[in-house]
Amino acid sequence: MTTLLSHDSDVTETNSLPLSMVERMTLIMEAFDRPLARLTLDDVTQHTGLPRSTAHRILDQLVQCRWLIHAKTHYSLGSRALTLGGRERTQHELRSAAANVLQALARHTGLCVHLTTLAGSEVYFLDMFGAKYDQRTPLQVGGRAPAHCTAAGKAIMAGLTPEYVDSQFTTTVRGRQTARSIHDMDTLHQELARIRARNGLAVEHGEYLPHLSCIGAAIRGPEGPVGSISVATRHDGPIRSLAPIVLRAARSVSNTLAHNEVPH
Repeated sequence: MTTLLSHDSDVTETNSLPLSMVERMTLIMEAFDRPLARLTLDDVTQHTGLPRSTAHRILDQLVQCRWLIHAKTHYSLGSRALTLGGRERTQHELRSAAANVLQALARHTGLCVHLTTLAGSEVYFLDMFGAKYDQRTPLQVGGRAPAHCTAAGKAIMAGLTPEYVDSQFTTTVRGRQTARSIHDMDTLHQELARIRARNGLAVEHGEYLPHLSCIGAAIRGPEGPVGSISVATRHDGPIRSLAPIVLRAARSVSNTLAHNEVPH
């Protein structure tokens, strides 16, 4: 009996101990049980039961370590979390939602159409439709490119907070792919402001590859960009004439994602 009472006492004492940092971080990460989840601070505190100040502090630390992304008032899974396991599911959702639209866009334009998402400071190419412009085009499914040098990446970045852009791209933006590449933060922020003024349409001429031009638009989830569609053509191609159909394609995929969104 003494042993039993002692054991029960130990259990009670253990259960009354405050949660460790690891346990609190685990509670928060479990709130993002879907890769495309977009949660506010209030959503996280409601899910975890943690004090608001505690949840906010841990969320900030998770953002700094790239486990989460903070865009405007919402948080979502960051590049580290997506790389560990959520990425495949996210890719599947985006590719499923976009496949028919991208195939139709490739048929209509006769050009190369890409589906991309942001992975840290790079864009990750999830899918591709249409014939490649030529064999010098290294934009392949599974490939990566600096986000600030591509229309696809800039379209996504225009939907992120300036603070997040500063934290993720200040170092990488100094690297130039071509003579036309953006290579300082002031110029990058000016370009992102122009994209927002064009309803999210991003254009690049020879910024990643000298012989290519691209036009892109972001695919948006409920609270921010989750990917982008871009069309590539030769450097002197009529890229701006594609603006209306690229914007329509991105909106169509965004609407499909919203329709497929399963509430918590």
